[in-house]
Amino acid sequence: MTKPTLPTSRRGLSRRQLLKAAGGTAALLAAAKLNFPAGAFAQGAGPEVTKATLGFIALSDAGPLFVAKDKGLFAKYGMPDVEVAKQASWGTTRDNLVLGSEGNGIDGAHILTPMPYLISAGKVTQNNVPTPMYILARLNLDSQCISVAKEYADLKLGVDASPFKAALEKKKASGKAVKAAMTFPGGTHDLWIRYWLAAGGIDPDKDIETIVVPPPQMVANMKVGTMDCFCVGEPWNLQLINQGIGYTAVNTGELWNKHPEKSLGMRAAFVDKYPKAAKAILKAVMEAQQWADKAENKKELATIMGKRQWMNCPVEDVYDRSAGKFDYGIPGKVVENSPHIMKYWRDFASYPFQSHDLWFMTEDIRWGKYEAGFDSKALVAKVNREDMWREAAKEMGVPASEIPTSTSRGKETFFDGKVFDPENPAAYLKSLSIKRVDV
Repeated sequence: MTKPTLPTSRRGLSRRQLLKAAGGTAALLAAAKLNFPAGAFAQGAGPEVTKATLGFIALSDAGPLFVAKDKGLFAKYGMPDVEVAKQASWGTTRDNLVLGSEGNGIDGAHILTPMPYLISAGKVTQNNVPTPMYILARLNLDSQCISVAKEYADLKLGVDASPFKAALEKKKASGKAVKAAMTFPGGTHDLWIRYWLAAGGIDPDKDIETIVVPPPQMVANMKVGTMDCFCVGEPWNLQLINQGIGYTAVNTGELWNKHPEKSLGMRAAFVDKYPKAAKAILKAVMEAQQWADKAENKKELATIMGKRQWMNCPVEDVYDRSAGKFDYGIPGKVVENSPHIMKYWRDFASYPFQSHDLWFMTEDIRWGKYEAGFDSKALVAKVNREDMWREAAKEMGVPASEIPTSTSRGKETFFDGKVFDPENPAAYLKSLSIKRVDV
């Protein structure tokens, strides 16, 4: 039986018509892709989820997170629903990381580099229950500061803290308390101020009381005389000077040149469950770091950082130091083009060297946060995800010259001549005169 002939309109399209139609569709898709984030048209290759919540503290080293959100970089990498949420303190950051976003907490954060280790080891969590964490990137190098109250203006303190010792002893003898403020026990600011005091012969546990104050509350507390010195990031040190309450004794880059500072930390549970989403977040932050490090972007960066939803401060409290001008608040002590400017990308700032994490852990052993003999290298191997950073960098086309060839930056020398060899942390510990551990 002969099949009936269908009208042309109902017949299949000719090969030529099919090709023409396909070409038009391809053109439409290509045009649409310009308006959608990367990964939106590659379901298999894109992130598993589009949302994550990242915490931050109002500090200039959280700048890459602000930039990534403001400039749509999270969306560019397929994560349009990333929320960057302000935290009241580092203690709040820890508590929200333990909860995770499922418990109305957070998935990751701009964080003090030692904290993912302390949290993973259960050293600072409720009932010492560990919450496994990963470090995906370093956020910056240098540019924290140790500030001193105006009552010590005549000392003109700098890297040498030894003149401070007699002044503190005199104040204590008069019946007054002496206090040094930092932002979290065992965190970076705690370690910088302890190192500075100890190198000057001041025991940070015996000669002065060390207290915890959230970064945004430092200036107000110094104003009412709560502490004699503090260590924190910007804009709070410059704001202290602008309000005439104190001065900067030292930029922490003077203690250890090109030292690591904050990190991008994430819950291991999130990264393990959504590895593509975690890598997308990482890429967005890395691109933001590249942008933030360019001199021509510093003014815009300061404007972004000063916004109400981020640091909520006048641009003048953050711009000068972000651009390299350091007025220490001491007459005649102004440094133009400081080598200790905050670095977000240059000098491998974004790369999480395992050797640096090992130094932080060694210092936390020094001050009793971990027991002597704690297996630091084993924990670093679990927490540090430099492998993800390398993958992200290659996928982003980062030049080979900007990717370190080793997981170690080698030996590190400090302002007092002490040397940290990551191959022999015990020798470094042994060389330190003030410590809470026998080596």
